[in-house]
Amino acid sequence: MNRLNSTPGWNIPINYLITPMYVLFLIHSMQIGVGILGFEKYLVEKAGYDAWISLLIAGGFMHIILWMIYRFLQNGGGDIVQIHKNVFGKYIGGFLSLVFSLYFLLLTFNVIITFTEVIKVWVFPDLQVWIFLFFLLALVYYLVSGGVRVITGICLISVFIGLPLFLLKYFPVQAGHSMNVSPMISHSVTDILAATKQSVLSFLGFEFLLIFYPFIKEPAKSKKWAHFAVFYTTMIYLISLLVTFVYFNEKQLKQVVWGTISTWKIVELPFIERFEYIGIAMWLYVILPNICLGLWGATKIPKRVFNIKQKYVLIVFLLVIFFPAAMIDGRSVINMVNNFSSQAGFYVLLYIPVLLVLKTISDKVRKRREG
Repeated sequence: MNRLNSTPGWNIPINYLITPMYVLFLIHSMQIGVGILGFEKYLVEKAGYDAWISLLIAGGFMHIILWMIYRFLQNGGGDIVQIHKNVFGKYIGGFLSLVFSLYFLLLTFNVIITFTEVIKVWVFPDLQVWIFLFFLLALVYYLVSGGVRVITGICLISVFIGLPLFLLKYFPVQAGHSMNVSPMISHSVTDILAATKQSVLSFLGFEFLLIFYPFIKEPAKSKKWAHFAVFYTTMIYLISLLVTFVYFNEKQLKQVVWGTISTWKIVELPFIERFEYIGIAMWLYVILPNICLGLWGATKIPKRVFNIKQKYVLIVFLLVIFFPAAMIDGRSVINMVNNFSSQAGFYVLLYIPVLLVLKTISDKVRKRREG
């Protein structure tokens, strides 16, 4: 048995732990999901082709939040459940932890319904959604039941599967016009900040560190890998955004819902006529970590709060996802869920600095009492 010093009360077998380097894949695979297929349109609506500035600001903000998360986790926090319990007590802390569980569930639900719409719009217009969801969630149940190391393996595979698709950016660059990106810096600070807030949804996912941190072997060494993951994600989004800018003019892009998928349509290979079908099929492996790690985090919290078996919570949450997702039809509802997820994520990120301050105060008060 290997007891993690940074996690009081946890005794985790060493064969359940992951090495620090794999934090790179866990965080990056959670941040790169279905959102990158069409995030460009929403940023352009706020700040036009100056949205790249907003993206960089959002990326820098994520590094600050990530530093704060490591700060209170390394100072004896363990995970979000333990931190809430130490700061707010058993009952209020447990309630706040369950709010995080619902937040993780919301992110997972958002990924599933958005990707389902992608399949219906681009590949199978007459898709029987409930059949697709049944087999997808059955696979997810199998993977999540395997534990955090299995999910880490899925995250690792998804990163390498996504790399060839990223190389396809060459085709729209070749067919595009560099003059599309000018003039630069033509929008107000207010517009750029509005697009920065819109960018938040693209970066959500690294906050799962709050729940899988105790499973990292020598967690202090994982900090550099976590920051590199956020940096790498920022560069992926930035390049994707600029490539889309080169291929579409601003007026066109405001009408394109799925910018990245639309650029796949111009890929010409001698043995494939409609490459976007292949791209969407491969992207299923990219969004699997979003779903698996999302559900693992969402179900781990009730297990910690109520001391019940995680598989029972997993079954309940899968049913909670299945029935609403099978009934959703139409872009308007999906947009509403996307917007709500983005707002929830934004407030969760704002909550992190508040929690750090409260934990610092709580630790000082506790030391004075003990002293």
